[in-house]
Amino acid sequence: MAESASLLFNPRTYDPEHFDPETRRLLRATVDWFEERGKRRLIEDYRSRAWLGDFLAFAAEEGLFATFLTPAAAAEGTDQRWDTARIAALNEIFGFYGLDYWYAWQVTILGLGPVWQSDNAEARARAAELLAQGEVFAFGLSEKTHGADIYSTDMLLTPDGNGGFLASGSKYYIGNGNAAGLVSVFGRRTDVEGPDGYVFFAADSRHDAYHLVKNVVDSSKYVSEFRLADYPVAPADILHTGRAAFDAALNTVNVGKFNLCTASIGICEHAMYEAVTHASNRILYGRPVTAFPHVRRELTDAYVRLVGMKLFSDRAVDYFRSAGPDDRRYLLFNPMTKMKVTTEGEKVIDLMWDVIAAKGFERDNYFAQAAIEIRGLPKLEGTVHVNLALILKFMRNHLLNPAEYPAVPSRLDAADDDFLFRQGPARGLGSVRFHDWRPAFDAYAEVPNVARFREQADALCAFVETAAPDEEQSRDLDLLLAVGQLFALVVHGQLILEQARLTGLDEDLLDELFAVLVRDFSAHAVELHGKDSATEAQQEWALGAVRRPVVDAERSARIWERVEALSGAYEMAE
Repeated sequence: MAESASLLFNPRTYDPEHFDPETRRLLRATVDWFEERGKRRLIEDYRSRAWLGDFLAFAAEEGLFATFLTPAAAAEGTDQRWDTARIAALNEIFGFYGLDYWYAWQVTILGLGPVWQSDNAEARARAAELLAQGEVFAFGLSEKTHGADIYSTDMLLTPDGNGGFLASGSKYYIGNGNAAGLVSVFGRRTDVEGPDGYVFFAADSRHDAYHLVKNVVDSSKYVSEFRLADYPVAPADILHTGRAAFDAALNTVNVGKFNLCTASIGICEHAMYEAVTHASNRILYGRPVTAFPHVRRELTDAYVRLVGMKLFSDRAVDYFRSAGPDDRRYLLFNPMTKMKVTTEGEKVIDLMWDVIAAKGFERDNYFAQAAIEIRGLPKLEGTVHVNLALILKFMRNHLLNPAEYPAVPSRLDAADDDFLFRQGPARGLGSVRFHDWRPAFDAYAEVPNVARFREQADALCAFVETAAPDEEQSRDLDLLLAVGQLFALVVHGQLILEQARLTGLDEDLLDELFAVLVRDFSAHAVELHGKDSATEAQQEWALGAVRRPVVDAERSARIWERVEALSGAYEMAE
């Protein structure tokens, strides 16, 4: 069925007609560059850890990064803007062909975050010029000893007596640190105590006082350790000082780490074409592998989970683009994309790998690369538990305390998302309000498994009101994370349903997807039941929240036909 393939990115048919002409041209040119390079070269570059020079030369020649990553306020061309929708589309393409390409782009976004948030006009102009020249950027935040604990930075800036500083210290796990024309570096002054001493400044990786130590990973991605030794920081290099520097760090993560979800989607899409094609053509015991019921179930689950990832991520883009000082709902949907969508990606790959088995290790396939790369995305911004703990801050308001908001439309317009660079203080998450989640479910009340999942969502509200963790249990992160998984499923389901309504998604597919979510909710409820500190009331609630999905063999057979249609729908040329 054509609809099966149309839901997934397919280079053979890709035409992003919902974007403006220049965006369409650049997205298609990027796809064509990879396709002309071919699968053999793509895999060999990945295996040999080749630096991405050819790719960056292509991007520079096309003005790709400059067009997509220069906000309108700094733009020289009419097509330059910071448009989260088209950034997400490019993330998906890069993920489809290889995470190394996406990573160079992703950390450029992070490196630009503190610059575009800065009041330093000279630094912003310099960044725009570097982008126009095809340079990449880096985000010098984390350190070997402290990780991303920015409270404890050991990058020290000593006043030089002339209004500037000498910076000394090291940074660790910094992408593009080998080649960045500008590195946004976070540190603290030696003469000012506390948060007022924080500083974000711009450094150049080519400066004599910038010492590249090594690539800390075995990959084409250059994830650097670098050291500054009395690096001169002039007033013109200062991006932020004091608490504003701290806020710039966190707000940059809000902007940049959102990209993990669509990269994960791209990886899964490419792997799915390979997996379904292989399984459909593999004969075992005289029958195609796909004739076995468990194989059909695994590939169908993988497919509907991937569709769910896309629906959630596309809808989350709308909330980012419509955000403002009085609408910060994106602050929940951001860790959801970083944690929920990326861990769904791991499940998708695992389901397919169970089907294709040893084929997933073969050197001539993309799948072997995908199986490794998909693991990194949930871990590139802290870990799953870090994002779950963040998600939990929003639970009570989201479930029980809705507020009125204007409806958020699909945001595919050619607008500049300038609020992302004036988010303000990075605090007050517990006060963020949300629109009522229930209408999204009410709109599909007739879909059996949506209705079944709604029962579980309502049960979670009752849990929060009557059996929520007390003060002592709130220190038990192990128990809280199990609760967080349950809440994340409700948010995941909500945005999937909103996007389904906006796009007219077929209800068969939605029903099959929510059958999976019902099983997931039940599994996490059982996990909560088994936690050491779960009270008797919580244990009783957990078992009471377990539901069996509504089974419909004919519906499942119709969805399987869509999955089977992916066989041969795309294969990268050698």
